[in-house]
Amino acid sequence: MPPARSRSPRRARTVVLFAYDGCQSLDVSGPLEVFNLANIRSGVVHYRIVIASPLGGEIRCNSGLCIAGTVALADVPRPVDTLLIVGGNEAGLRGVAKEAATLDQLRKLSQRARRYGSVCTGAFLLGAAGLIDGRRVTTHWDSCTTLAAMFPTADVIPDAIYVEDGALYTSAGITAAMDLALALVESDLGARLALSVARHLVIFLRRSGGQSQFSATLAAQAHASHRLRELLNWIVENPAADLTLPALATRANMSERSLTRHFRKATGESPAVFIESARLDRARSLLEETDWQIARLARECGFGSVDALQRTFVRRLDTTPREYRRRFAGASGATRT
Repeated sequence: MPPARSRSPRRARTVVLFAYDGCQSLDVSGPLEVFNLANIRSGVVHYRIVIASPLGGEIRCNSGLCIAGTVALADVPRPVDTLLIVGGNEAGLRGVAKEAATLDQLRKLSQRARRYGSVCTGAFLLGAAGLIDGRRVTTHWDSCTTLAAMFPTADVIPDAIYVEDGALYTSAGITAAMDLALALVESDLGARLALSVARHLVIFLRRSGGQSQFSATLAAQAHASHRLRELLNWIVENPAADLTLPALATRANMSERSLTRHFRKATGESPAVFIESARLDRARSLLEETDWQIARLARECGFGSVDALQRTFVRRLDTTPREYRRRFAGASGATRT
C-alpha cells in the first residue's frame, strides 16, 4: 500500500542544498532523497527542499549530469532551517572559493539558519567562508590532511562519518551525506521515521565504525611505487601468509631497513600497521559475506586468535566482530555461504 498523500504541517522546514558546477551529484541527490522520503513516508511535508547555486539555473555536476532550475543563492526563500554545502571536484571548489560575494552570502545564510554544514569536500567552502575556525569538522578521508593544512585552527576529525559541533554539521565522503541527513531527520522527527526512510533506501540508520572501515588500504596503495604496490597487493590478497618483516623483505628483494623506509615514505605508516589494516579489511568482507565461525575467520585473516581479532575491531572500528556482522551481513547483496 503506498504512503498516504502528503499534507503540509503548519510550517515546513526549508532545507537548502548549495551546489555548483563541478559538484558531486550524489552529494546533492543523497540528502535530497532522504529528506524527500521523510515527507513521503510520513505523509506530511516536513521539508521544503531547495537546490541553490551561485547564480541559479542549470549546473553541471562533475559526472556530466545537469541539474536544472536551481535557485540563485540571493533568492533563497526565508526562513532557512538547514543549509548544506555539497562537495565537488577541485576546479568547482576553487571556482566558488574565489567568489567573494558567494562566500559572503553563504556566511550570512549560515548565520540565519538553525543549522548549517557541509557534505564531503564542501567543508573547504565552509573554511573559505571562515565558518570552521576553532570547530570540530570532518570531510572525505582522502582530503582530511589537506583540510587541516589549509585551515589549521579547525579540529579535523579524520575517522568520522559525520561530526556535530553545535549548529555546525559536517559529513565524510559522498554517501556519508545520507548518514548525516538521516541523523538530522531522526533529530527532527524521531527514530521511527528515520528508520523507515533508511529501510526504504536499503541503508543502515547508523553504521558502526568510522571512515577507516572504507579507506584502510586504499590510500597506501594509490601512493606507492610500482615495485612496492605489487607487494602491497600481495599482502592484501594473502593476509594469512607469513607477513613478518624478514619474509616481506625477502619477497621484495630488499633489506628489512630499506623495506621499512620505503613503506613509510610511500604510505606514511609501518609495514605492521598496513598488514593489520589489510587483515581487518578481509575480516570485514568475510563477516559481511559468509557465516563462518569467528575462530575460522580469525585464522583465515591472519589474526591467529579470536582475542586478537576482537581487540583489533574494538580499537580500530569501535565495535566487535559480532556486532559488525549483525549490522552489515548481507548488506552488499552477496550470497552467504
